[in-house]
Amino acid sequence: MQTVETLNEGLKRAYTLTITAADIDAKVDAEVKRVAPTVKMPGFRPGKVPANLIRKMHGEALSQDALNSSIQDGIQTLIAEQKLRPATAPQVSLEGDYAPGKDAAVTVSLEVLPDVPAPAIDEIKLERLTVPADEAVVDQQLEQLASNNKRHNDAEEGHEAATGDLVVMDFVGKVDGVAFDGGTGEGMAIEIGSGRLIPGFEDQLIGVKKGDEKTINVTFPDDYQAENLKGKAATFDLKITDVKVPAEGGPDDEFAKSLGLESLEQLRGLIKGQVEQELNGLTRTHMKRKLLDQLAAGHDFDVPPSMVEAEFDQIWAQLQHEAGHEADPEAARAELEAERDDYRQIAVRRVRLGLLLSEIGQKNGIEVSQQEMQRLIMQAAQQYGPEDRQRFIQYVQQEPMAAAQLRAPLYEDKVVDFLFGKAEITDREVTREELEAAIESEEGAVPHVHGPDCNHDHDHDHAKPVKKAAKAKPAAEASAEGEAATDAEAPKKKAPAKKAPAKKAEAAPAEAAEGEAAPAPAKKPRAKKKVETEASED
Repeated sequence: MQTVETLNEGLKRAYTLTITAADIDAKVDAEVKRVAPTVKMPGFRPGKVPANLIRKMHGEALSQDALNSSIQDGIQTLIAEQKLRPATAPQVSLEGDYAPGKDAAVTVSLEVLPDVPAPAIDEIKLERLTVPADEAVVDQQLEQLASNNKRHNDAEEGHEAATGDLVVMDFVGKVDGVAFDGGTGEGMAIEIGSGRLIPGFEDQLIGVKKGDEKTINVTFPDDYQAENLKGKAATFDLKITDVKVPAEGGPDDEFAKSLGLESLEQLRGLIKGQVEQELNGLTRTHMKRKLLDQLAAGHDFDVPPSMVEAEFDQIWAQLQHEAGHEADPEAARAELEAERDDYRQIAVRRVRLGLLLSEIGQKNGIEVSQQEMQRLIMQAAQQYGPEDRQRFIQYVQQEPMAAAQLRAPLYEDKVVDFLFGKAEITDREVTREELEAAIESEEGAVPHVHGPDCNHDHDHDHAKPVKKAAKAKPAAEASAEGEAATDAEAPKKKAPAKKAPAKKAEAAPAEAAEGEAAPAPAKKPRAKKKVETEASED
């Protein structure tokens, strides 16, 4: 094989490979020898068909396979000899029409990964903002939990339901005297004053007693999601099967036991642990962003345009999707369009940070162990039904790219933890509001970490932001700032699909009036989007 470099500009490379007819013919001969024992032909015993007849019968297919194999071998040889690190799959084209017995000329063009300068990691200084989990916060969450899980006792005989009471009923909803789909059910419990049902429904439950039968009149809102019920007047025939009154007193041992715990003290301990975990996650998010800011500020090198384009496309597609769910999609998309260049710069930063973190990880021997990988697979498998879990596990085990996709966030976190261990860290105690404000005020980019097992010799989107909700932020804002971008392409084979939840036979009024078809809460005015620096929020 002869190799001629035709382009060496920045990170772009191009070569012409000449694969000789002798090399291709040698592969044909080898393939003929391999298949000869299995070829059957009238007049010959199995395995005794002459090689020239096999060539005559299958020559065209054998030549094409040999050419394809020679091209693949040639590309691998080129990469090894030129010490290339492809950023994307090489683009390959055959010059002219190939005919058996002739040399083949092939053009190979690709982008290579840059030589990443050794990151300076010995002089990193970080401030760790910490928030104590004080008892007042624990008390507040405990009271909220108790409010969301109110206990009710049986009401006295003849008790008339009042606000705060729990009314249990059977019901049949009708429009123009005809029962409508989803408007019939039994044993539905509703707390008067909870606001779960459409306006006017709960108010008409005041004064009912156990055993009462009553018909109430309501009107579905004009913005109701079920088209056939928007603005329609309806009746509900009710049969009150029980009335319960709120239990007196706040959260106590009995309340904790109703949740499956032993005591109120154990419940408090669990809540405090959750609060601490959440606050620690915010602290880590802020410190991680500061770390990435320092890395980004200290390094400026070219990154492959194709990787930037793939990163930008993923961010842009997600933001466009979120804009489509805004109150005014056209205005939201127009605002995005005005910020297109900003998001492209964010894509550049993400790719550059990802390459930096990968370089740090590889130089310092950071890796994800087999045990850690197995745990990741099992955790991911839990999102599937029992019959699909094993299929998912086998899928990940057989698809290297799917495995890399799972591995990437953990690999990134391990690199970040390594850098935290190297940094000079000072602590400062702040309030939760101050910490959240510090996080909200920072803008940046999510890195896409190219782990040591990331296969660059294939065509894939080298980044896929994983959406993760954050408090007080529009969904579109979170779209480009979530967890770690994937380390590999989205799997080309379908993973087992999640099973849809079982559909209820009949919807309760709460569901018919405020569930699947219920109007969504009014959205807040659209805030300007930010793409945050963290790759994951723990």
